[in-house]
Amino acid sequence: MKMILLIKKAMGLVSRTTVTVCSVLLLLMLLTSTVGSVKKEKIKIGFIPLTDCAPIIMAKELGLFAKYGVEVEVTKEASWANVRDKLLTGELDGAHCLFSMPFSVYTGVGGKAGSEMQIAMMLNNNGQAITLSKEFCGQVGFKELKKVAPAVAALKKKKEVTFAMTFPGGTHDIWLRYWLAAAGVDQRKVGIITIPPPQMVANMKVDNMEGYCVGEPWNGIAAKQNAGFTHIASQDIWKNHPEKAFVVNKKFSEGRREELKLVMKAILDACKWLDVPANRKKAAAVLSKPYYVNALTDVIEARLMGTSDLGCELGVQKYKDDYMMFHRNGDVNFPRKGQAIWFMAQYLRFGLIDTAPNYKQIADKLILSDLYNEVAKSMAVPIPADDMKPFTIKLDNVTFDPTKPAESLKLYKPLF
Repeated sequence: MKMILLIKKAMGLVSRTTVTVCSVLLLLMLLTSTVGSVKKEKIKIGFIPLTDCAPIIMAKELGLFAKYGVEVEVTKEASWANVRDKLLTGELDGAHCLFSMPFSVYTGVGGKAGSEMQIAMMLNNNGQAITLSKEFCGQVGFKELKKVAPAVAALKKKKEVTFAMTFPGGTHDIWLRYWLAAAGVDQRKVGIITIPPPQMVANMKVDNMEGYCVGEPWNGIAAKQNAGFTHIASQDIWKNHPEKAFVVNKKFSEGRREELKLVMKAILDACKWLDVPANRKKAAAVLSKPYYVNALTDVIEARLMGTSDLGCELGVQKYKDDYMMFHRNGDVNFPRKGQAIWFMAQYLRFGLIDTAPNYKQIADKLILSDLYNEVAKSMAVPIPADDMKPFTIKLDNVTFDPTKPAESLKLYKPLF
């Protein structure tokens, strides 16, 4: 009898131990399952309805973000100011952005001075233009720079002449001001206003401006709808100039670096894909959709292929090696500090800032060169060796040396 009681007691102990072990194992399984099911936070990337948002859109549409294991949401934004604000607050992790915007914001031209937006990589070269209203038809032709000042002077006798760009200190602002200076037009004596890209054509139709600088397709759309004509393309100002960049929130770049690298790889793949001419027709069809650029497919496609119907009976201009480019074996995507210094020097030249900034320090702070180089090397993408070397601007043949910005600015004729 005693023996039976001892056996029962022992069995109860074993049972309790078994239950305890099973409970622990079950808890561990549940915890493991829970941890495994926690999804990484979605990455939000903004874009403005312009043809050169293509690397972001096609990375999404071609499944390239998914290929690299990152979940990305692309969001259509209303204006560059909207993009700036959302990047700074962290509402956006990254965005299709004007290359010069981070420098404009940091120097106080286009935002609160000292605010940091970081450039991870470049998205494209070329593909912007200056459109003039029909009032200039017959007075100024394609690239007829010498006729601009007399035409503006004649129009000023009838009305106030106004030009539009998309963001203070942005690329379009500087292309516009550079063109005005080269044409001999005093920019203090004309209006310069800010209008979001998709609203340019509508504003020209209601006579809110006589000319504007913007990216495609809004120059092609103006010509198509007989609202204006393409006077000069940005690549006629500076061949293979920097245009849009992939700009990121600082907290995102520091806290989620590995995910950012995967996003950059997907975008680089999209840039390579876009530089295959046969793919551009497909890209145009995708970009034209209402939730992306929302513009005519044929206009997007034509200018993506380097064909510009200028409007105003000026015929068709065909670009062969300097239309909108997205990769060019890595030459496009490398963010150059020397080009950043050029933009900031132009701010000083055009009176947008009063004193010279610490050019190199700002470029070093805002351009993530080491990050880009790491990603490029991992993908065997060549890294150009031309940064901080002198380069020449096509429109006025002025050579700018990024190591000597003050001396380079002296090469320009005084503006005022």
